[in-house]
Amino acid sequence: MCGIVGIVSQSPVNQSIYDALTVLQHRGQDAAGIVTVDDENRFRLRKANGLVSDVFQQIHMQRLQGNAGIGHVRYPTAGSSSVSEAQPFYVNSPYGLTLVHNGNLTNSAELTEKLYKLARRHVNTNSDSEALLNIVAHHIDHINKETLSPADIFSAIRKTNEDIRGAYACVAMIIGHGLVAFRDPNGIRPLVLGQREENGKMEYMFASETVALDTVGFEFVRDIKPGEAVYVTFDGEIYAEICAEDPKLTPCIFEYVYFARPDSTIDGVSVYAARVHMGERLGQKIAREWKDADIDVVIPVPETSNDIALRIAHILGKPYRQGFVKNRYVGRTFIMPGQTQRVSAVRRKLNTISTEFKGKNVLLVDDSIVRGTTSEQIVDMARAAGANKIYFASAAPEIRYPNVYGIDMPTKHELIAYGRNVDEIAKLIGVDRLIFQDLEALQISVQQENPSIREFDASVFTGKYVTGDITPEYLDDIAERRNDKAKKKREKDATNLEIHNEK
Repeated sequence: MCGIVGIVSQSPVNQSIYDALTVLQHRGQDAAGIVTVDDENRFRLRKANGLVSDVFQQIHMQRLQGNAGIGHVRYPTAGSSSVSEAQPFYVNSPYGLTLVHNGNLTNSAELTEKLYKLARRHVNTNSDSEALLNIVAHHIDHINKETLSPADIFSAIRKTNEDIRGAYACVAMIIGHGLVAFRDPNGIRPLVLGQREENGKMEYMFASETVALDTVGFEFVRDIKPGEAVYVTFDGEIYAEICAEDPKLTPCIFEYVYFARPDSTIDGVSVYAARVHMGERLGQKIAREWKDADIDVVIPVPETSNDIALRIAHILGKPYRQGFVKNRYVGRTFIMPGQTQRVSAVRRKLNTISTEFKGKNVLLVDDSIVRGTTSEQIVDMARAAGANKIYFASAAPEIRYPNVYGIDMPTKHELIAYGRNVDEIAKLIGVDRLIFQDLEALQISVQQENPSIREFDASVFTGKYVTGDITPEYLDDIAERRNDKAKKKREKDATNLEIHNEK
């Protein structure tokens, strides 16, 4: 999962892109990058491993000159966490082209081979985003015109959509022309459009979540539609066109469960409201199925589940307490690249308030259970704080299948729910009782905010992949590439590509 930003303005955009990336930091803490176009039509690029605040110092911000630019925060999926795979990527031909991408292409190996055979284009990293950039560049290059029209841009994006498969929300910048944002035909990954008026002229912004628009003073206009491309020239002219056949909105439901910030709205759905509804339905299920449970207090695992737990406590008529204190300067354990990092980070991230646990029967509420590593450690902490009985509620159903659309979920054999029933999972994480949200209830919780969404990508729960191209062989391949051993090898192999930026 990544966060992307693109802005066309009448004034320098470096600070606005920086500010937008800081509020999208939850979507990726591995690397960050910004590229702008200066007055001499040259790319100004800075990217490195680390948080936004660490990557960009004053000297870098001063060099990122220009009134248009794009930005990215990243966490690695099947690739490595080497800075060589940090975004944005760029190519010098045609025109000068740079791109940021959130998602995952399911045919990246095929694309890399095709690029070499048909266009003699070399992809230098394991990143599918680099392959995607070169596919876009290839189709723009074939137009063979000095100046591109909006129709030319849309033609290139249409051909790109015909070539690539998977999930993608992208913003590309073309020197001498403008920014083009486009979204996959299933609308799996989010992308929004904002605008503001400055000195009588309109300025435009693209971002993964609406919270980024709010932060830098842009007004939300709408979501980019599935299969749509929106082109904004550097002069502020805007054009839009559907560039895919039979697009259909099937957003990733895990965005609402875990990834997105509660103050964002995605595809017409308030993330906060959706989580309140999740708590409502899960609370009703607990009240219905656990009538004999002697719960004394409801405690969330911060922070995604806070609103969910509060609603559950209200329905059950039990006290809601903050039993864990979160260190906000530790990254999200779910998206850390290695198992060792995830294990050590949990203890650094959370600490208990012992008085809220001692001698009590506690209902812990979390957004989901993936590997079970975090859940097991949290339960151990609650036991050590003196909890009597520990019940556990997950706002998401059992996660039994890997994600192939941009979330670094482990292989199925690393998922605690794969091949196990609820009682077996409860025993492994050490709780007295465990309950999961029903998938139908989860979907209704989101649809309640936008009934026009008829279907979701819920593949992590069902094993049904909306793009229809996922084979057992593909799943085996990503299992090989996603395990921690393979990632460590890629880190070592990528050292020859590291970018050593001066301080």
